[in-house]
Amino acid sequence: MRYDEWEIALGRVFAAVSDAGLVHFELEQPDRPLKRSPDWRRDPGALAEVRRQFAEYWAGERQRFELALDLRGTEFQRRVWRALARIPFGRTASYLDIATAIDNPKAVRAVGAANGKNPVWVIVPCHRVIGKSGSLVGYGGGLLLKEQLLEHERRVGARAAASSSA
Repeated sequence: MRYDEWEIALGRVFAAVSDAGLVHFELEQPDRPLKRSPDWRRDPGALAEVRRQFAEYWAGERQRFELALDLRGTEFQRRVWRALARIPFGRTASYLDIATAIDNPKAVRAVGAANGKNPVWVIVPCHRVIGKSGSLVGYGGGLLLKEQLLEHERRVGARAAASSSA
């Protein structure tokens, strides 16, 4: 496994890739230290594309990531993460919407748990999942970060709409 760490406007990012694709993309949190194994090798070149695409996302130049992913979790978690990846940029979906999308509408709580285990925040946009009432609920990085990410996408979307109508 190869990894890199770098600073972004939101804090310190840790990312790791296997030969198959991106395994981790996390923002360091005071209560959740970044996880790396001693046998992993720091290799900024292996993460250059991840770093570039995230910089484009944050600059408002990218709305969809095109990265190979190596998501490690249960089959249920991977189904949830695939459904999350289909939420369009700048839009939100409820936990019930995701449960319904994976043909298991009674699994709302399990969807929430799988959402919380997403190892590649933003890349698989778990921040776009909200409560049924439209409230911002549950986010591993905290609700402030979730709000910042959603606001970023709203601003970028509004800018794109304004420039296309001009």
